[in-house]
Amino acid sequence: MPETTAATFCATLVDEWVRAGMTDAVIAPGSRSTPMALALQADGRLQLHIHQDERSASFMALGIGLATGRPALVLTTSGTAAVELHPAVVEAHEAKVPLLVCTADRPPELHGVGAPQTVDQQHLYGSSVRSFVDPGVPDPSTASSWRSVAADAYLRTIDSPPGPVHLNLPFRDPLVGTAAPLPVGRDHGAPWHRPVVRTDTLAMESLDALASPSRRGVIIAGGGIDEPDGVHELSVALGWPVLADPRSGARVPAAYTVSHFDEILRVPAVVEQLKPEVVLRLGALPASKVLGQWLASLDAWQVGIERDGSRYDPDRSLDGLIVAPPGVAASELARAVASTSDHPDDEDDLELDDDLGGDLASADGHGWAGLWAHADAVAAEAIATVLARHGEPTEPAVARDVVRALPDGAALVVSSSMPIRDVEWYAAPAAGVRVLANRGANGIDGVVSTAVGVAIASRSARTEKVRRPTALLIGDVAFLHDTNGLLGAARRGIDLTIILVDNDGGGIFSFLPQADALDHPEFEQLYGTPHGVDLPGLIAAHGVSCRVIERQLDVAPAVAAAARAGGVHVVLVRTDRQANVAVHDEIHAAVTAALS
Repeated sequence: MPETTAATFCATLVDEWVRAGMTDAVIAPGSRSTPMALALQADGRLQLHIHQDERSASFMALGIGLATGRPALVLTTSGTAAVELHPAVVEAHEAKVPLLVCTADRPPELHGVGAPQTVDQQHLYGSSVRSFVDPGVPDPSTASSWRSVAADAYLRTIDSPPGPVHLNLPFRDPLVGTAAPLPVGRDHGAPWHRPVVRTDTLAMESLDALASPSRRGVIIAGGGIDEPDGVHELSVALGWPVLADPRSGARVPAAYTVSHFDEILRVPAVVEQLKPEVVLRLGALPASKVLGQWLASLDAWQVGIERDGSRYDPDRSLDGLIVAPPGVAASELARAVASTSDHPDDEDDLELDDDLGGDLASADGHGWAGLWAHADAVAAEAIATVLARHGEPTEPAVARDVVRALPDGAALVVSSSMPIRDVEWYAAPAAGVRVLANRGANGIDGVVSTAVGVAIASRSARTEKVRRPTALLIGDVAFLHDTNGLLGAARRGIDLTIILVDNDGGGIFSFLPQADALDHPEFEQLYGTPHGVDLPGLIAAHGVSCRVIERQLDVAPAVAAAARAGGVHVVLVRTDRQANVAVHDEIHAAVTAALS
């Protein structure tokens, strides 16, 4: 093959991305993207993942970035292929996941003349990217800028806040060629540009009057916390409970971890006892609408701590926002609290309800935190009691059992809609299981492909004799949105167990007012949308094994066995949408009775 400028340009970009730290590239096959595809293959230092579907490819790259914090590259040809990436770009933007999007394009002279696979790709993804770059058709006269273009694109994906970058690359024929000697790079394999170092110093004095053991406070640990151990350091220092989102990393067995806050905050009699003076909100908010409504109703100081300064405040109830890594800030604040005050005798320093709070204080030793801990324990027992009465699979029990069945080191990807809520509301604290979800835009598209990407990242990080399986908890509609995510999955050398909850339609809509407002046929047509798909047959068509579960007691063993076996497996659990609403109502009633 002859040497071409396009091949040299692409090889230079790839070399620079490897220098910067890139490890993975996802390629959706196409013709116009040939120069970059050949450069990625010829370099030999990147793991290449080929996917026939552009949308699935982009979510696979998103999953790699979600799991590692490093951008994966996704490459497509021109035209509508590039448009297919938009949902993943939006999710990466909203969730602050690094992603490097490379779309091939036709050269300028082929635009506006009816050339095939030619659409306007300038700023294709609008404001959903950190940066858009179109360096033009590769030309030797611009070779001195090539390394800078590549390094800058990579760095912008991991800057503050991280997110997607769009690099639009027009190529002229010939598309096949080899690279000439590359422009000289930095010595010792260093990248052309280095990250900008930013130091965010937590203004401790701004919290001194608020974060004190003498005050009633709660810590909301949401998604995106860098060092979750710091959250519990602060919890102990202040004697405040931690309302922990599963994605926070802080939902671990600890004295003040509160897992069932959604159920607790549904009980008016208990809510009256749980009015804090201060709320520290770390990272993104949990999914619970009940929690959000409670926060909005409080007459309390509410301060957010977030790495990038993003304001997670849909009800506009935050009094202040501190820009700092939440876990690091929590550790720093814990040390400051410990150095200035002793932990109070809660029975003396905190005014509690004589009947409820006094009993808790004597039992737990810390009245305010003990009140929360006791409520959490009572709720957990009530939930377990209700679920034990059901031999058939229920969606709350499936969520609990999946988290319980996974081994240490596993990653659990949870789909939006009901799965993320059931894990948040009902799963017990678990150390060693990392929970991930696409909660930027909260969509249900691309979830299977995201989980495949997470599994690829787990495989890449695998050390000798240590397996880190990935699991996905997903509903049937989300699964059908992205069954192309299974294309080639069984041949990718990954360990992925998909727990597929099949209730033949959109289960979450049964919890909304539409379910009561419409006649059943109307509701089913517009919202229930039963699919009637032979899911085991569809799964088998992808060369993936599927085990159908009929009893709840078989869920955890099936998940554990699939995780141990390795490879790609589906555990299909059939439930009923109306029965699912009923069991949620049964749980709410039982927790209310127990706590009241």
